[in-house]
Amino acid sequence: MSVDDAGGARPLVIVRVPATSANVGVGFDCLGIALDLTATFLVTPAERLLIDGCEERFCGEDNLAWQSYLAACRALDLESQPLHMSILSPIPLSGGLGSSSVCVIAGVAAAMALSEDGFDRARALELACALEGHPDNVAPALLGGLVSSFMEDGRATSTTLSVAPNLRFAAVAPPYEVRTADARSVLPEEVSLETAVWQMGRCVAVVRALEKGDAELLAKACHDRLHEPYRAALIPDYDALRAAALAAGACAFVISGSGSTMLAIADGDERAARVADALAAARPGFWLRTLSANTLGTTVEVH
Repeated sequence: MSVDDAGGARPLVIVRVPATSANVGVGFDCLGIALDLTATFLVTPAERLLIDGCEERFCGEDNLAWQSYLAACRALDLESQPLHMSILSPIPLSGGLGSSSVCVIAGVAAAMALSEDGFDRARALELACALEGHPDNVAPALLGGLVSSFMEDGRATSTTLSVAPNLRFAAVAPPYEVRTADARSVLPEEVSLETAVWQMGRCVAVVRALEKGDAELLAKACHDRLHEPYRAALIPDYDALRAAALAAGACAFVISGSGSTMLAIADGDERAARVADALAAARPGFWLRTLSANTLGTTVEVH
């Protein structure tokens, strides 16, 4: 709790939002998983807008968390106020781990937490989907775990599933971005019936494998034909990293979201460590973290 110039107490809102990986290979635009890499936002009402803790280029009025806060205030019919927002985020900006969704959720959560009604997860999901345009990242970031989502009449329906504790996710991010618009533009407008059947059967199997921690099933099923063959061409290091990860014992290797981050999925800490070492050797200097699934989703505290 901070104190304003008149001596009154100002609430401190702490919003924690996990990174996410959309698609998980065959779950194109419907599956997403929350990872234990968490961004923290410290938010306090202030006399003027002040944003710190992030790169200078994100410290102005166009900051996505601030703009999302304003949009949420409008949607909830709340009066907005200047904020001091400190952003502490380990999530790389190269794309693929939901860094923009994290900011959207933080802004929405801050608006709700500072209102009389407080933070409501279901309403936050509705607002975040409206701002982001799709649920594949915001749903797992809000709900935690593995989330399957679809949109109908502009509203998201999301189903949360558990992720087995033995699975680890080695995330590797090159020092370059893949623009989402570019990743969309390379996709075919139509797919064959054969591809659709291939994808649906494997999507169900991948969900089951992630829930049960079945590395053998995951290795069989996690082979996408809808988007990864096209998007891989936008990531020059994809082939080398995939080969290194699978040779070291990863059961699956996927593009995280639209890239450029990639995930190698491994069974257990020992195998995950070997996979991470292989990725580091293949591309020294790339951002690399070995993560578990996040089960909490977004958390909000008001002090």
